[in-house]
Amino acid sequence: METFRRMLEHTTKHHYALGQGLVTLLTVGGERIFSTVVFECPCSAKWNEVYGLVFLLVPALVLFLLSYVVRGRTWRLLTRCCARDTGTGTGGSNEPDARTCCGRGQSWFPVCALLFGESALAPLTWVAVALLGGSFYECAASGSGVVARFLCQGDNNSTCMDQLPLVPCKKAPEPAEQVLLKKLRAQSQIIGWILIAAVIILFLIITSITRCLSPVSYMQLKFWKIYMEQEQKIFKSEATEHAAELAKENVECFFKNTKPKECFTPSMDDWQQISSLHNFTAKTMKQYYSPLHKYADGKGKSHSTKSSEQNKTGPDPHSADSSV
Repeated sequence: METFRRMLEHTTKHHYALGQGLVTLLTVGGERIFSTVVFECPCSAKWNEVYGLVFLLVPALVLFLLSYVVRGRTWRLLTRCCARDTGTGTGGSNEPDARTCCGRGQSWFPVCALLFGESALAPLTWVAVALLGGSFYECAASGSGVVARFLCQGDNNSTCMDQLPLVPCKKAPEPAEQVLLKKLRAQSQIIGWILIAAVIILFLIITSITRCLSPVSYMQLKFWKIYMEQEQKIFKSEATEHAAELAKENVECFFKNTKPKECFTPSMDDWQQISSLHNFTAKTMKQYYSPLHKYADGKGKSHSTKSSEQNKTGPDPHSADSSV
């Protein structure tokens, strides 16, 4: 039981890395299934290039779009982005409230960049594994005139170009087939390794620059992540309890014909304030770790301001007269 508890804690602690690893493994497995079971090159000079590129790129595009769809950050960014506020906006105008649009000022860029990078993992994995396998590229390149002119340089130029579309199906003469197949596979694997190296180098450069320009320290970033995890956990628990209480009051009011108890629910403006995306920037060095933290701090200041104003004005004279 203790071992199971430790495994559960370890899984919860590293859920993001485990999730990304699972996505990578599923992508690799899916590519292998496609290349061995579904894919079958037509071995036609007219269709090889299109067919190979479709299997190489279209699944990557689908994975990229699905990665956007399944991420909660996408919908947090887009929800109510194009809404027109008739009463909650500044001055009650019929224009979109600045807080409802996709980010405030320049804060949208790091969020969108992070979302793009997370969503690009699965499609890049698909393309890289497909290139290392070579099947899709061999079919696509064998129907390309540019690749044919590059490979078929020599005395038997016309014969080589005629045989090249037949190479993926192993219908070309045996000696020529082996030579051309090795060249195509070598090109595919070289491009695959270049892609992998380029992605890793780009990731290291972006991560290094981001950490170098970070306005907070390494330990504070770790604290921020811990705080966000705890806030989301507690928020979900409190929201579930509050929703259950409100639903119970409304159902009892319907079936028992009773007056429901007053149950405070935040306003639409309050919900919008805590739904915005948050990042540490040099312009917001106030220690706000989330939109909810900022909202709570603002509420505390407003309550303290009201209390001080009441203390300055003193007791209500009408209440004093009525007490006499």
